[in-house]
Amino acid sequence: MTTLFQKSAGKKRKKPKFKPSSIGRVLGLAILIFIFLGPIAWMVAASLKFNVQIYDSSQAFIFEPTLANYETVFDPRRGNYLVYIWNSFFVAFMATGFSLVFAVPAAYAMSRFLMRKSATSVLLARIIPGVSLLVPWYFIFAQLNITGSFLPLILSHMFVSMPLILYIMMSFFDQLPEELEESAQVDGLTAIGAFLRIALPLSIPGIATATILSFIFSWNNFMFALVLSGASTKTLPVAVFDFIGYASIDWGALMAASVVVTTPIMVIALFTQRYIVTGLTAGATKG
Repeated sequence: MTTLFQKSAGKKRKKPKFKPSSIGRVLGLAILIFIFLGPIAWMVAASLKFNVQIYDSSQAFIFEPTLANYETVFDPRRGNYLVYIWNSFFVAFMATGFSLVFAVPAAYAMSRFLMRKSATSVLLARIIPGVSLLVPWYFIFAQLNITGSFLPLILSHMFVSMPLILYIMMSFFDQLPEELEESAQVDGLTAIGAFLRIALPLSIPGIATATILSFIFSWNNFMFALVLSGASTKTLPVAVFDFIGYASIDWGALMAASVVVTTPIMVIALFTQRYIVTGLTAGATKG
């Protein structure tokens, strides 16, 4: 026993060797991180520089930071960014809320009654380029005398958000066993009651995912707001565009405004990434 113990103790543990495939994965991951985080790091660094420092390559990494660009962004004489933040939040919140009200029941009906042709026709609204709809929308809203208000922005965002929510929720409802709702109806619930009390609570993760993705789209949207918003309904992406002039670009203030636009979405994505991944992979393992 002693001899066997000494032999086993004398053996050296083999160090794990890095395989070429592992090195390739690490290298690929490092490249992806650099590609995605590099521009964000440059944006944050540029927001802390004067324009002269931004153009000076010797101060790319080592420089004296300044908050002057953020003071410019929140300067009331340049525009009230707190109002723009509120406008973006209001439009995104209302568009997402109304889209959920209409798209979630529609997704349930299309899933349970196998209305695939109707779902495909709704998907066309997601495929059609939004720029091709701006002229008809502007003409219709101008005839109704509502151009420049919040209503055109909310409706235009819903046009894209609803198909997105519809297809995410259809994947979740397809995974729910119909026997649960049938049992509830046997116990006395109506079809609507089974939807509200059985299917809807079980699909909360899908609703959370659809809400997050729809809100992010509305918050970041620039094209619809540029054409359909007014001076009092301007959203953050359009306000950022104000720092681009005909003769010059205020890069420092532009990057500071971009940080203001990006930070809320990055925080939301950071704390809700579990729901986003769940929604994007819904239905992938079905069957």
